[in-house]
Amino acid sequence: MDDDEEPLESNSKDEDDTELTPKSSDDTLYCEAEAIGTVEKEKPPKEDSETDLAIEDTEKFFTIGPKELYLEACKLVGVVPVSYFIRNMEEPHMNLNYHGLGPRGTKAIAIAMVSNTTITKLELEDNCIMDTGVTCLVQMLQENYYLQELNVSKNEIGLEGAKVISEFLQRNTSSLWNLGLSGNNFSEEAIDLFCQALSINYLIRNLDLSHNQISDTGGEQLGQMLNINVGIQVLNLSWNHFHTQGAVALCNGLRNVTLMKLDVSMNGFGNEGALALGEVLRLNNHLTHLDVSGNDIGNEGVSRLSRGLESNEGLQVLKLLLNPMNMEGAVLLVQAIKRNPKSKMEELDISNVLVTEQFVRMLDGVCAIHPQLDVIHKSVQGFSAKKSTFLMANPMKLIQSYADQNKIPVVDFFQRLNPAGTVKMPVGEFRKVMVQQNKVPLNRYQVRELIRRLEEEAGMVNF
Repeated sequence: MDDDEEPLESNSKDEDDTELTPKSSDDTLYCEAEAIGTVEKEKPPKEDSETDLAIEDTEKFFTIGPKELYLEACKLVGVVPVSYFIRNMEEPHMNLNYHGLGPRGTKAIAIAMVSNTTITKLELEDNCIMDTGVTCLVQMLQENYYLQELNVSKNEIGLEGAKVISEFLQRNTSSLWNLGLSGNNFSEEAIDLFCQALSINYLIRNLDLSHNQISDTGGEQLGQMLNINVGIQVLNLSWNHFHTQGAVALCNGLRNVTLMKLDVSMNGFGNEGALALGEVLRLNNHLTHLDVSGNDIGNEGVSRLSRGLESNEGLQVLKLLLNPMNMEGAVLLVQAIKRNPKSKMEELDISNVLVTEQFVRMLDGVCAIHPQLDVIHKSVQGFSAKKSTFLMANPMKLIQSYADQNKIPVVDFFQRLNPAGTVKMPVGEFRKVMVQQNKVPLNRYQVRELIRRLEEEAGMVNF
């Protein structure tokens, strides 16, 4: 096997190995993961031995090397060690997505993670860990206070796994703040369990429940939870089954003062759901990012949503692509932003809407009032190829030419535009100063391209 190739779970062991380990690979694990040759009394089997991670010899467990501990754990549960895990045990981000771990491979990882003080982010997406593997991870989290982010998306966790996670969340005993649960086919019963837990757990700040089976009843449960929860800041509910009833119920909980980013794309909010969202935007100035792409919102719904934009002072990003709206709806949105002198809108994504040159001229006027704003739309009707080429002239080449003429590094050009004088800057502020500066005149399309090249992470550019 190549060094870079990640081994999958193995269900068999040779005879020599089994002589060096206890007869049952599912007995207590930590103190059994000792140096080869250690003689130990045979212990009676536990009632739930597949998930038991009890520590008996704590001192020895915490003195054994992390690599040796993991290798012994793999022997005990009967799996081939994952070389990537061994090589990166001292890194803060451990990405084990798509490694075919299964429940037993996850158990070995959990054993090694109990005493790990380096890894703060663990990704286990699509490993078929199921409820058994989740139980092992939860037991590990009761001992490990260093792990802060956990992704167990697409793992067939099921209702039993949801019960384990919800009971763990109710205990409020870990440092976990980012939890990925996407693609686990959770329906109303599982969502109800999570909502009960999150009504008393305010430690989770980032929650991903996308690509599940949450319908209108789940929308009602989530809305009630959000009315109480004061911890969640980022919530992803995309690719579920919300329709008007669930959308309206969910929106009733969106007066929440802590939630900042909400993704409900690819659901079925419709025009009535858009009306409820418009009311949310009218009252809630804490929400900064809202994605309602692919929600069957037409011009009527956009009109209702626009009423909220006229008075909203917090929203920065609104994504409305893949909705059945046309340029009429686009005009309503842009005019709503124009009428709001306190608008903080930085990005409006209507990228499937075909607009005209007249719309672009109107947009230029709005951007003169709100220079931080970028409206992403489909190519303009009637634009000649020559004009399009002019509008999209390479902005970096223009800036490089200016820097060469003035004998300064390009990074100095950018830093002089940043009031803080640093090499990083929020996207909205960067767009505003680039549009307003006159050393290298750039249009909105060129500034957008510049941001695309310089954006290091969501919302920040790095010179």
